[in-house]
Amino acid sequence: MSERTEETNGKEICGHNQPPYSELIRIIRIITNTGRRDSCRQLFKQLQILPLPSQYIYSLLVFVNKNRELFLSNSEIHELNTRYNQNLHLPSTNLTLVQKGVLYSGNKIYNCLPFSIKAHSNNAKRFKATLKIYLIEHVFYNIDEYYQFQ
Repeated sequence: MSERTEETNGKEICGHNQPPYSELIRIIRIITNTGRRDSCRQLFKQLQILPLPSQYIYSLLVFVNKNRELFLSNSEIHELNTRYNQNLHLPSTNLTLVQKGVLYSGNKIYNCLPFSIKAHSNNAKRFKATLKIYLIEHVFYNIDEYYQFQ
């Protein structure tokens, strides 16, 4: 088996062409002695491991929180007192390249966070801890699940 690691279309290749996520699930099933047809959602919670999409959400939200000066809130754009006043301003764009970028998707993911987590954005350590607990409790298998959960 080759030690060389490359990234191709979101897949990690370590001597074979298999996504790392399926490897993680396989390892979790071996550790917990569960069958191939059993769901891993509860196992992720039990072992307190973030699935790959949740790891992405976590990393992106930590980046947004750490670099708040790069983002404008809705209250900085207009003076109207709306319920989304403290959300980050989502710039209008039709370019998929921009929408998949860190700044745009970071805005969008941050705006879907519950207020109870956003309230800790001034304390980075507390924000990370609260966010991780939230993501472990809800086990998101993809970004769309995260957007739809509210």
